[in-house]
Amino acid sequence: MKDEPKAPGVFSAEERAAMRERAQEMKKAARRGARADAADGEADVLAKIAEMPDPDRAMAERIHALVKASAPTLSPRLWYGMPAYTQEGHVVCHFQPAQKFKTRYATLGFSDKAKLDGGAMWPVAYALAQLTAEAEAAISALLRAAVG
Repeated sequence: MKDEPKAPGVFSAEERAAMRERAQEMKKAARRGARADAADGEADVLAKIAEMPDPDRAMAERIHALVKASAPTLSPRLWYGMPAYTQEGHVVCHFQPAQKFKTRYATLGFSDKAKLDGGAMWPVAYALAQLTAEAEAAISALLRAAVG
């Protein structure tokens, strides 16, 4: 049943769970209202990272540290149950753990708000098999460019 084709228009259990998480995030943000601050978002992100199994947790912790060091103007928050980083209220990038949708690798994705445009075509998501020093340097450069 694991690789059973999905009927058109039917969401997977993982997709439905992500939508439920997003609805909860929106309700929580509405309750916080104007009193919400960056510390609230960071606490939520760190709590979500702490729930992740390894190796996703270790990778998410490192990505979080890279974002804080390379793009300190970005604010952490949850987005569909994933760690995301915003600028002026718009998601710029997010970390999708492999276990989230039962994929074989985690991804670091960038939205159209990221300033990564390069010609007629450029990547907006990167597969993360492991975080080597070379990968971390590339991610840091992408983060710095994304916030321009």
